[in-house]
Amino acid sequence: MSARLMQQTAAVAALCLLALPAMAHPGHGDGAGFLAGLAHPFTGIDHLLAMLGVGIWGGQQRRGLAQPATFLGMMLFGALAGMAGLTVPGLETGIAATVVLVGLAIALALAVPNWLAVGLVGIFALAHGNAHGQELPAAAAALGFMLASAILLFAGRFIGQVLAERVLRLAGVALAAAGVVLMGMN
Repeated sequence: MSARLMQQTAAVAALCLLALPAMAHPGHGDGAGFLAGLAHPFTGIDHLLAMLGVGIWGGQQRRGLAQPATFLGMMLFGALAGMAGLTVPGLETGIAATVVLVGLAIALALAVPNWLAVGLVGIFALAHGNAHGQELPAAAAALGFMLASAILLFAGRFIGQVLAERVLRLAGVALAAAGVVLMGMN
């Protein structure tokens, strides 16, 4: 890795660290309603990075819509489980690990068979959905976070399709670094 690329990577990682004071799960303004659900994926740094990352990785691979559709479906399933009181052990660490893994997948331009990519994305989504369901256990909130998640996934997908590969790989490194920091916070 060249010195310039290492400096750029460090700068991007430092910028990611500046976002950490927002914390992973800030308070939600309207309790557990639609607006709280809509805001959560944009204000929870772990969810924001993971959903953008999953979208970027899918866009980088130039595949169909199976990854975002699977993410949304499995996230809803995880949310319903969370609303029912089912919890995943080590959930917060697992969510941070999804940020690391998707960052590495982007940084390495990891090309795996579509069934494997969809399976990984589905597992990531279960964890994120479970957290959403526990934190915002209302149908209106679920509608909000599903809409916000779809927006982030498709924004990431667009980014993954239009940015240069070198920039995407650098973004992947930054995502992975941010995920490591988030894991350290848990």
